[in-house]
Order: sequence, then C-alpha cells, then structure tokens
Amino acid sequence: MGTPKNNSTDTVFQWNGIPQPGQLIPLGLQHVVAAVVGIITPAILVSNTCGLSESEKTLMIQVSLILTAIATLLQLFPIFHRIGSGLPVIMGISFAYIPTLQAIGEQFDISTILGAEIIGGIVAIVFGVFVKWIRPLFPPLVTGTVIFTIGLSLYPTAVKYMAGGAGTEWFGNVRSWVVALITLAVVVILSNFTKGIFKLGAILCGMIVGYILAYFLGIVDLSGVSGSSWFALPEVMPFEIKFVPSACVSLAIVYVVNAVQTIGDLSSTTMGGMDRMPTDRELSGGIVGQGIMSIIGAFFGGLPTASYSQNVGIVTVNKVINRAVFTLASVILLVAGLMPKFASILTTIPQCVIGGATISVFATITMTGIRMITEGGFTSRKSSVVGLSVALGVGITQVSGCLAGEGFPDWVNTVFGSSSVVVATIMAIILNLVLPKEKETAKK
Repeated sequence: MGTPKNNSTDTVFQWNGIPQPGQLIPLGLQHVVAAVVGIITPAILVSNTCGLSESEKTLMIQVSLILTAIATLLQLFPIFHRIGSGLPVIMGISFAYIPTLQAIGEQFDISTILGAEIIGGIVAIVFGVFVKWIRPLFPPLVTGTVIFTIGLSLYPTAVKYMAGGAGTEWFGNVRSWVVALITLAVVVILSNFTKGIFKLGAILCGMIVGYILAYFLGIVDLSGVSGSSWFALPEVMPFEIKFVPSACVSLAIVYVVNAVQTIGDLSSTTMGGMDRMPTDRELSGGIVGQGIMSIIGAFFGGLPTASYSQNVGIVTVNKVINRAVFTLASVILLVAGLMPKFASILTTIPQCVIGGATISVFATITMTGIRMITEGGFTSRKSSVVGLSVALGVGITQVSGCLAGEGFPDWVNTVFGSSSVVVATIMAIILNLVLPKEKETAKK
C-alpha cells in the first residue's frame, strides 16, 4: 500500500489529511506572517484617506482580518462546488484596489466606497461565471500594464507616509524619515540576505523594528488602546452605503483587472504546487467566491478581497498544498480579528513605519507588471501599448481638473480623472485589440 497517508512528511504535500503539529503550526504561521501586513495596511490607508476616527479605523482592521479568514476558508471549502476554488490559496484584502479606493474616498466618503464594492463584487461574479469567454481580453500584456500602473500610482502614497503622513504633525519631520528609512533598510536586508521565516516575514520584522524605534522617539500614541475590548463581533452596516454611479464604474473596472490577476495567482498555485493548470470550474469558483466575499464585506465595513501573490509564492517554493495548513492560518487570523484590542494596537503603527515597509511592496507590484509585460521579449508593439496606456493613465491623474472643464459631465472626472488604473486598463485593452499583431512565423 506504500507510505501511510497520515505520514506527516507526505501529508503536507497532499490536499487532504492532517500533518503532525510540528509541521502544521510553523507552516500555518508562515502564511499568517506573509499575509498580515497586506491585510491590515489597506484598511489603515483607506481609513486615513476618508478621515475616519480611531474607533472606526480599529473596526476596519478587525473586519479585514475576519474577512481574510472567511474568504480563505471559502476557497478551501467550496460551497456547491461553484463558490470557491478548492485550491490552496490565501485570499484577503488587496493593495491593488487602493489607488481607486483612495480616489473615491477623497472625492466622496467611505459610504460611497462600500456601495461601489457591492457593484464591483457583482461584476466579479459575472466575470467568474463567464471567465472562459472574457479571459482573452486580458493577456499578460494588458494585465501587466495595469499592474505596472497600479504600482506606479501607489508610490506617492508610500512617500507621503514615509514623510510622516500628510496633514499630521510629523509630516516632513526628520524623525519620521529616520524611522521610515531604517524600517526600509531592515526590510531590504532581510529580503536579500536571509532565508526562511526571516525572509518571508521581512516586512513584518521591518515594521516591528520601526515601531519600536518610533516608540522611543515619541511618535507612537497608545492612549486609545486601553478603551478597546478584548472580544467583539463585527457590526452589521457600521457605515451607511451609498451608490454613486461614477464611483461604481471606476471600481468595477478594477474588480475585472483583479479577477484576471486571480486567474494568474490560481494558475501559479496549481502549476507550482500541483504540476497542472487550474480547471475552468476552479477559476470560476475562485473569482465568484472573491466577488461574493467583497459584497458581504461591504455590509460590515470591509474592503475588497483578492488572492495573495506572496502566499502563492510560498506554495510554489515549498510545494505544501495541505488544506489543514491553510485552515490553521485562517483560524489564527479569525481569532485575531475577533479581538478589538489587537486591532486597536495595530492602529497605533505610525504612518512613517507603514510607508517605510510598504514602499517595497509597491515596488514589487510594479516589477511584477514589468515581468508580465516583458514575457517573451519586449517589442515595439508592446512599447506602444504600455507606453501610451501608462502615459494617459498617470498623466491625466497628475493634472488636477483636466477633465472637469466645460463640456465634461462630473462623472467623467470621477471615472477617468481620479484613478490612473481605470484609464490605463481601458487604453491597454483597446490598443491590444486594434494594433497589428507581430508576425511570429519568423521566430518559429
């Protein structure tokens, strides 16, 4: 019969079965460490943009942890074999939505963001159902261009945070920059000169070092932590939900882009951990589950969800696909999310620490886009698609009010003038369709 199924050495490389605690716990914690910064930071960035109170920020972090746990469990244990991929992935709050969420938050409020999330979630569900037919519109060139634009558009956010946070007493202060640069240095050193848990948790370690330094420099304010409870369930509709058509269109486009990125992540997971491509049903279920969780999350004050590429990277390296490992990671995140005291402590992380840690994340996003664009070589056609798409996308958003003059309805500026991602996406799709394809016969 061969090796017993419950042998821990083999079980971690199988979908079913429960590994020994000595393997299960560190492997599960590894995924928590890799994901936790990506879970909490979008909530902090968006709540700051929308001017939320400390208690509301705590609530958003709490909900982000809970949503990530539930979204991951839904992927691990599909409902009706149609909602959820049934693949070893971590799915949670995503950085990729931040530029558009911040643009909506600055022009409107958190209520408008939540309304747009519901529409975006519906769009993601439709995309998931018809993924086989929609997918050809988003080859690596288009998806890479959009991801590249997302990374570029996040750089100003990171620099503002490194400087201490625009509008705060610490903005431009030398102490803010010292903390930010030391945090970044720790991240870079651990990412490039270490292995194992320190390499995987480089961003988390950098934030811990930065936080301790910021505390001794008097930047950390812990006054609001004592009033937080140890246990609390999330509230239903803590914020009003508003539907602004222009905001809904902007975010819906980003949902489509992230659905395409999810296809890439699920494909990387199955190729790296299972030596096969995902089935259409797995892709459809994964994207549908992503859309449903975004809709549910909006009613609790949560942000949009997407697959986590950093955790996909872990699977491709260690080949561990055991469902129990990912379930343990989800349970740990769920328990953390049910503790407002823990979420409240996270709200005290200074903006300079967040900036120093996340600028490397944003750089990685940008380079991921470049890697997808240059796959198979870089041609003049690719140069036209990428160059024009990014030029218009980034250029329009950097010239305030260029689409708000006479003859333009208000919605045009909201949809196209506030988020570089939207314009870049539309341009990349159009250019990829209309520009003549390169002749590949010569290459073959």
